[in-house]
Amino acid sequence: VQLQASGGGLVQAGGSLRLSCAASGAASGRAFSTYGMGWFRQAPEKEREFVGAINWSGTNTDYAGSVKGRFTISRDNAKDRVLLQMNSLKPEDTAVYYCAAKKWGAASTMENLYDYWGQGTQVTVSS
Repeated sequence: VQLQASGGGLVQAGGSLRLSCAASGAASGRAFSTYGMGWFRQAPEKEREFVGAINWSGTNTDYAGSVKGRFTISRDNAKDRVLLQMNSLKPEDTAVYYCAAKKWGAASTMENLYDYWGQGTQVTVSS
């Protein structure tokens, strides 16, 4: 599976961005709709951290405490994409954001369970 993240940019604190992750080339016999999807981020000189995840059907989501109530993850299986709506952005949200896919369709906070990763999109929030 190839993942292409987009939608990053520069925004002022309190603003919003919507990230999109488009999937293509799913393994034979496995549709995008069978994959669990996640968003992670990595700020300069910090470890990559979990942001949000969604299960294969979109019925179960999970969020990091730092973004809960501000970010919303969703998916459109008809278009093979997952979205991350980010509202009330803060300077500490500045990072490269990565989408990831896991073959087993449950949502997961654990980075090592994800099989495929996108290239990342930069989000910068100015104060």
